[in-house]
Amino acid sequence: MNRITSKYHSLIGRLRKTYGALKANLPWLRRIGARPSNLEAYLLPFQPLPLPKEFPPRTSILPKWRQPRRIQSALQSLKVAFSRVGIRRIILAVVAVFMLTTGLSLFLTFRALPDLNTLPDRLNQPSIRITDRNGRLLYDFLPENVGRNTVLPLDQIPDCIKSATIAVEDRNFYTNPGVDLEGILRAAWIDLRGGEAVAGGSTITQQVVRNFLMSKQEQSERSLGRKLRETVLAWEMTKRYSKDEILGLYLNQTYYGGLAYGVEAAAQTYFGKPAVELALPECALLAGLPQAPGQYNPFTRPDLALQRRSIVLGLMQKAGFISETNRNAADAAPLLLNPSPYPFLAPHFLWMVKDRLDALITAGTIDPRQSLIVRTTLDLDQQQLAEQAIARQLAVFRENPADLNRNINNAALVDLDPHSGQILALVGSAGYFQNDISGAINMALAPRQPGSAFKPFLYAQALDPQRVHPWTAATVLLDVSTTFLNNDNQPYTPVDYDLHEHGPVSVRTALASSLNIPAVLTLREVGIDNTISLARRLGIDTLDDPRKYDLSLALGGGQLSLLALTTAYGALADGGVAISNTCLLDIRDAGGNLVYQEPKAKQVQVFDPRVAWLLSDILSDDRARSLGFGRNSTLKLDRTAAVKTGTTTNFHDNWTIGYTPDIVAGVWVGNSDNEAMRDITGLTGAAPIWQDFMLAVLQGKPDKPFPRPDGLTQREVCTLSGLLPTPACTDTRLEWFISGTQPTQLDGTYQQVVVDSLTGRLADSSTPSDRRQLLTVFNLPLLVRAWARAQGWPLLSDLTTGGDSVLTSGSSLLLVSPEPNSEYRIDNRFDPSAQQILVQAVAGPDVVQVTLWVDNQELASFSGPPFQAWWPLALGQHSFHAEGRTTDGSWITTPLVQITVHPESG
Repeated sequence: MNRITSKYHSLIGRLRKTYGALKANLPWLRRIGARPSNLEAYLLPFQPLPLPKEFPPRTSILPKWRQPRRIQSALQSLKVAFSRVGIRRIILAVVAVFMLTTGLSLFLTFRALPDLNTLPDRLNQPSIRITDRNGRLLYDFLPENVGRNTVLPLDQIPDCIKSATIAVEDRNFYTNPGVDLEGILRAAWIDLRGGEAVAGGSTITQQVVRNFLMSKQEQSERSLGRKLRETVLAWEMTKRYSKDEILGLYLNQTYYGGLAYGVEAAAQTYFGKPAVELALPECALLAGLPQAPGQYNPFTRPDLALQRRSIVLGLMQKAGFISETNRNAADAAPLLLNPSPYPFLAPHFLWMVKDRLDALITAGTIDPRQSLIVRTTLDLDQQQLAEQAIARQLAVFRENPADLNRNINNAALVDLDPHSGQILALVGSAGYFQNDISGAINMALAPRQPGSAFKPFLYAQALDPQRVHPWTAATVLLDVSTTFLNNDNQPYTPVDYDLHEHGPVSVRTALASSLNIPAVLTLREVGIDNTISLARRLGIDTLDDPRKYDLSLALGGGQLSLLALTTAYGALADGGVAISNTCLLDIRDAGGNLVYQEPKAKQVQVFDPRVAWLLSDILSDDRARSLGFGRNSTLKLDRTAAVKTGTTTNFHDNWTIGYTPDIVAGVWVGNSDNEAMRDITGLTGAAPIWQDFMLAVLQGKPDKPFPRPDGLTQREVCTLSGLLPTPACTDTRLEWFISGTQPTQLDGTYQQVVVDSLTGRLADSSTPSDRRQLLTVFNLPLLVRAWARAQGWPLLSDLTTGGDSVLTSGSSLLLVSPEPNSEYRIDNRFDPSAQQILVQAVAGPDVVQVTLWVDNQELASFSGPPFQAWWPLALGQHSFHAEGRTTDGSWITTPLVQITVHPESG
């Protein structure tokens, strides 16, 4: 029953359509002579009436006009009527209707063709290719929702990929008008027969217009209309563009699979080489991909890819592009694919490059719509050595049972050229994708406390020969417990890392062995304001308002990044010239044309070259750092290298920064979340990574000493005083001085005196000759005497009785007060006239007259003991000495004693 109902409704529907068509054409039929005149009567059986919802029951009787016999009669009447119309007129009418219908169809098909002028805006947005300094790919920054794309000039695309593409896609490309008529007719015939255009026939030009001018929806259609639109556009494109331009568009924009658009991106993805280096087998493989890149992907379907390559090679031979010999050789070639098709190397460094590119794009310096090849400063070989050094050392901590509780999870390394500031390697963490260590955070840029690694910049200021009283590498500092007043008048008592005092030490030893107390003394000497100013000139911008810092800045109390600190050390390696760091060399388009070149960073002479050399000499002196680190420590390389460590309080961070004349490398070890390590110092944590990396980078290169500038002189000095040695001085060494700062005074620290062997006191005129004993003693400042006594050193101050019995070898006169290098501070709360110091000399019995001098002005003169006077404090640095006339009429003079008077702090 349902079947009968369906047929019934179908028949009624067709009759209704026939009625509508005939009625609409009644005027036309009359004009061409249709008879009879009552033609409407023949249409009566076809007039539309409401259709029944269901087939009438069998018992019902159909109306007469619905009876089959009446319908047949009506159709017969129509047939008779049409038979009376002239055949010629009917044919003309049919042709007219066909032409009208065809014209309307063509109008609807071509009424909204894409504008060829919009083609440039429809092309793939190129990716930005990032390489190391030697052109090795680091990463492709891809536009949103687009893959790799680099546009090459056609003359830089190898001929083999051109001929392979033409052989596969459009053999008559250079002779056809942009369309293949045979292919179109074949597709049209299939469309007419089957209702769907499943056959191909597209030329290279048609593929270009389809892929880049038509919408995604229309591209997926398989219809005669789309084929016609495509044909017209291809014909128009052929008139506007040359064949080479069209082929270039195809080869630069076609999708080859693997997120690669264009032959350059495809060559890099599949073979790890630029398109210009492609060989015939590789060209053939790429040319076969666009038809079905997923099916022929050599990474996932190598067997099908090779079969497709063989087909392409056959088509190339058939087209006459290659010989049979070439075809066979290429067909037998092995498939050698890129082992790293999608590199993401030096990720932390890449994001720094991306930030730099964003700045250039924002400024309008470069156009991101171009195919850009960005050559960075990175040396991929050194980058890999840095990553390996970090991985090895952290593995040691993980695998060594004694180190399991050290709580060391992360490390960073920066390596740069001190002459240009170019970053050669940058490892921001031990693992970019390790979430448990927050590996994506770039610890090379994170501000952290540098510890003692900041100390060289304090001493650089103190050694500056432009200062009124510059220090030297031989200047003696007192490494004994000292309490300082900070800006807030709070006491501050630094201690050395080993919790020991080391007494009088030279600047060389204090810096090389990283002693804390002398560093604080140095910061107090040069000033916090000056130190912050120097840091800014070195490119350290995280130390801002000097009022925020106190004397703990000497021990790394401020925060700065590993990159900034390593860059600052570059000024020491490069003769005192500070230069900013850079990650970019140049940017070129796909044709190799220079688009942008990073300008050379501005160089600023921050240190006197002689100061820089002195600091490098100190930091490379293994003997000088033995007090703090021992001889032949991890800091020593097989060549000249300056190095400094740093460890912060509670072991939150440790550092090692070191350099040769041509490379400076800094290492940070710690935890990204600032969690403290346990018992790990710069020597045991960061230094092994630094040493491992430096030895690897410098392997096979000759030792290169730091070039010594003019204006330096070497002198032998007494170690304890830094002054010229006397016969009494038993510990001397050679030291370098900036010309003009070398000592001219004799040492007064070592003294030979005559003592009474019975009393142990200084002998006087009443001491019998058989009890007189010559003894070497130390004339030391008051602050260090307790330390000296603890070491068992005999002190001159402990022997002095205040009489006239001192007898020194080579001299019978000694200035015992003030002490050398003493520092005083004027207190504004008290009367200035009451703030005085004692100036005192002791003399032997042969001295009959003594004069005390201050700043070469006579203070007092005496003809007998005691030889002492009071001097009121005055701001600045002052010198004291004594002169004595002996019984034979000769004059003797004591060495100069320097002191400093500071204003009230705060």
